[in-house]
Amino acid sequence: MQCHEVDYEIYGDDMQVVEVELDPEESVIAEAGAMNWMEDGITFETRMGDGSTANEGVFNKLLNVGKRMLTGESIFMTHFTHTGGSGKRRVAFAAPYPGKIIPVDMSKIHHELICQKDAFLCAALGTEVSIAFTKRLGTGFFGGEGFILQRLRGDGMAFIHAGGTVIKKELNNDVIRVDTGCIVAFSPGIDYNIERAGGLKSMFFGGEGLFLATLRGTGTVFLQSLPFSRLADRVLQHAPSVGGKRQGEGSVLGRIGGIIDGD
Repeated sequence: MQCHEVDYEIYGDDMQVVEVELDPEESVIAEAGAMNWMEDGITFETRMGDGSTANEGVFNKLLNVGKRMLTGESIFMTHFTHTGGSGKRRVAFAAPYPGKIIPVDMSKIHHELICQKDAFLCAALGTEVSIAFTKRLGTGFFGGEGFILQRLRGDGMAFIHAGGTVIKKELNNDVIRVDTGCIVAFSPGIDYNIERAGGLKSMFFGGEGLFLATLRGTGTVFLQSLPFSRLADRVLQHAPSVGGKRQGEGSVLGRIGGIIDGD
């Protein structure tokens, strides 16, 4: 195997933590700030890049850093290594918002996975974390995730996270239409495109957005029930503004609430 072979256990339900078990000299890479705890004997180092390519040179490292900046992620990744001699040691990582952690055996999905920009949590050392540009201009403008998605490559375990409940669907030359924010990840055999959501009335008054993502082909698709953007919108709708005035759900209720409060 190119990637280190790690064991793991996932704890919790809606606020999950994945605990990765490392043998001596095994390593796991993670997004900066994702670690929750680690046992004695594990050392960590923050580096530029995922460490999937040995001796890649300064230019390639800078190129990979530039790619990560395009996805909005930190330019650094943290490498955790078991250097404490014999026995096994464990290090744990948590998702940044309520949802599920999805363990993915990359060797079983053709060694590659395309996922949304902030889905990656951690992976066995040797996993390449890069970017994938969407193929169509319309997909980039209206797809909810922009032109750039993350691409994971390797043959070991990778862990991604999603909001709410996670649904895994296996497509066999099928077509499925999804809200653009509900896509977590899909295998390379899936074609990703954006199509208009019905007629004009449905687009503007249906509440489902102007465009839907169309996934077609053969492969694996992971969907989430609660995208973080949808959760954040709901919180902002019910939160008071900086000036202390109510931001209600629609404005009639907001005005009534303001009158009751004496505003």
